[in-house]
Amino acid sequence: MKKLIYLLLFLFPVVAISQQPWYKYSPMDYMWKNVGNAGFSAGEADFTSLAFSPSDNKPYVAYCDEGNSSKTTVMKFDGSNWINVGIAGFSAGRVYFTNLAFNPSDGQPYVAYSDSVNSGKITVMKFNGSSWVNLGNAGFTTRSAQWINLAFSLFGEPYVAYQDYWNGSKATVMKYDGTNWVNVGNTDFSAGGTDYENLKFNPTDSLPYVTYEDFGLTGKANVMKFDGSSWKNVGLEGISAGEAASTNLDFSPSGEPYIAFDDLGNGHKATVMKFDGTNWINVGSAGFSKGESDYISLAFSPTGQPYVAYEDYGNSQKATVMKFDGSNWVNVGNADFSKGSAQGTNLAFSPSGVPYVSFKDYEEQARVTVMKYDSTYSGINEKQESRLSIYPNPATDKITLETTGAVKESNLAIVNAQGQELISRKITEPKTQIDISNLPSGVYFVRLLNEKTVEVGKIIKQ
Repeated sequence: MKKLIYLLLFLFPVVAISQQPWYKYSPMDYMWKNVGNAGFSAGEADFTSLAFSPSDNKPYVAYCDEGNSSKTTVMKFDGSNWINVGIAGFSAGRVYFTNLAFNPSDGQPYVAYSDSVNSGKITVMKFNGSSWVNLGNAGFTTRSAQWINLAFSLFGEPYVAYQDYWNGSKATVMKYDGTNWVNVGNTDFSAGGTDYENLKFNPTDSLPYVTYEDFGLTGKANVMKFDGSSWKNVGLEGISAGEAASTNLDFSPSGEPYIAFDDLGNGHKATVMKFDGTNWINVGSAGFSKGESDYISLAFSPTGQPYVAYEDYGNSQKATVMKFDGSNWVNVGNADFSKGSAQGTNLAFSPSGVPYVSFKDYEEQARVTVMKYDSTYSGINEKQESRLSIYPNPATDKITLETTGAVKESNLAIVNAQGQELISRKITEPKTQIDISNLPSGVYFVRLLNEKTVEVGKIIKQ
């Protein structure tokens, strides 16, 4: 059972700043390490999902908790230990396809899952600071759902993509409009039955994109986007060479869509492709993993490099992470770094750029383990610091944007809650003043795009 989670890293400021000497004292200081104790869940865990909080920069995991009647549990690492967020096993009953994401507007964790108490329909819950509460009605889909993926728009609107089991298993996307869950475009918009739905928002056009394995296209991978009125293919239909499992989607900092998948046309090995504006092309070699891959998770580092994590059948089903160095896919640390078989691998970057992987750890009685890679050689540290400052905030007539780093030019956009771009300009200085006096009072988002990162801040115009 696979559930891959993207962190919406483009929504939050990120930076990699060295705060240690260039050397390490021993090889043990630059390797994959456990975050807290290995196997920290109460019992066996399924459908693990990993994400970072934008408010406290801590890693959180959600999962189906067999130690608590297979209900949903969310835990976070407080710097020393993994602790429950709210109560353990907070859902009404058994869950499947748990998925965790953070709302960029309120900074709170939300979970979506297939709810056995509601005939397998989707329920979404949010943490209000003290307890978990339903977002809209529990079991809001018409019928049961699988391969559920939760994501937030740039403006904090929650969306879910899923396999609509009783409608030919086709893909459907819904969003919460503040009162109810409503369909986004047509329901069941895929060519045929689907698996492995994965939903992300493009940081440059703010549109939702979804990828999946489409059995109406002989099991090939497909990517579609919602243009405001209907779902349309991104490039040609059926972009993979053959059948594609474990499809996963993410965007480069400049907004290029990438997909990773288990490539049945290349010996079940990992393949990554990107859309160049016209065609889908391979990133490096197709089928680049040593052996068969499973539970593939794709994410971009703050410096714009694509990384993948997966269960590595070429290395005893242990966890492996690879990155594309511009020419080839290379291992990040040792291949097969987990002690035993790692199922349901999820990859996410901390706000400072450290790669973390969560998985169901068969060396620890199938409980949850999270590991991170620590290496100054790759420019990765745990300094929590933003490259973008905006002040005053709230503001009445002018704001000042202050950036750090060596990027010479960035594209600035100020957008409203409806996604309309109201102010745009080039930024070439580390400190720039922007006149917002003509904007109506309200909440706006400042997006700064350069060759390395996408950073977003929120301002209030009084």
